[in-house]
Amino acid sequence: MTGTTSTLNAVRAHGKVRAVVSQGIRGLSLPDGQGSWSGLDADVARAVAVAVLGDAGGVEWLPTDPAERLTRLVSGAADVATCNLSWTLGREAAEPVLFAGITCYDGEGFLVRTTDAISGPEQLAGRRVAIQAGTTTASNLAAWFGARGLQVEPIAYATPAEALAAYADGACSAYVLDRIALAGARATLPRPADHTVLEAAISREPMALAVRDDDPAWFRVCRWVLQFLIGAEHAVREEGSPRAAQAAADQAGKHGQALGLDEDWARRVLDAVGTYGDVYDRNLGAASGLDIGRGPNAPWADGGLHYPLPLH
Repeated sequence: MTGTTSTLNAVRAHGKVRAVVSQGIRGLSLPDGQGSWSGLDADVARAVAVAVLGDAGGVEWLPTDPAERLTRLVSGAADVATCNLSWTLGREAAEPVLFAGITCYDGEGFLVRTTDAISGPEQLAGRRVAIQAGTTTASNLAAWFGARGLQVEPIAYATPAEALAAYADGACSAYVLDRIALAGARATLPRPADHTVLEAAISREPMALAVRDDDPAWFRVCRWVLQFLIGAEHAVREEGSPRAAQAAADQAGKHGQALGLDEDWARRVLDAVGTYGDVYDRNLGAASGLDIGRGPNAPWADGGLHYPLPLH
């Protein structure tokens, strides 16, 4: 096979794709008691592993504090970062990383107690809100509230569990995080109906798959694994038949050698995780128990933002 890269060779020698993931967010990346990870971000890492190694279990999970996510990737301790990490100019300009594609569109939101009758973020002015250290949340809050002559008091916690606990215990009036992650957090509370995720989002958070910028061929592999997931869903939607996904896999497979893979890489991805629509529904949609609507994560033809690149 042509197109092999130093990273690809290292991954194959190691037998695992080392993936930076969250410290535990339902719907995105969350371990069970046996060390098996589920979630949209986890399935993206799994898709990369099955494409390059032929093994959906070929992922070494690296749960990481938000402040250390890119540090761990840049240091060479990880091969990919798929951890509800937003693609921003500041991150890509300041760090030797590239974002291989958007995995999920989201925005910063608020989890509040239903009995507080809070309908909009402005009603939280002057209150304490729980956030995760090392994220862009504090700057998002300062920008949104500051532009309106308002202030909140963000209290940073090291892990999602600690931030959620501070909110649940009443130390903070709200938990601030990406809205999709908040839906997962809400579902873990003893009485989810007592809590509400506000409709408003105060930022744009295009969560993306990140790699180091020193290996363009590895970047290309990761980008096209993700694009295949999106393209396979598009094919099914356009033709109205699940068989269309297999045809898309055959089309993408023809370029396997040039990517440093084989011709069956896309079929393996499809068998392991399905299309992007399957991944979304299993982890965030109706099948997940979270029932988060597709919104901007729908295909472009359905009013969403996922526009597949051609696989020919």
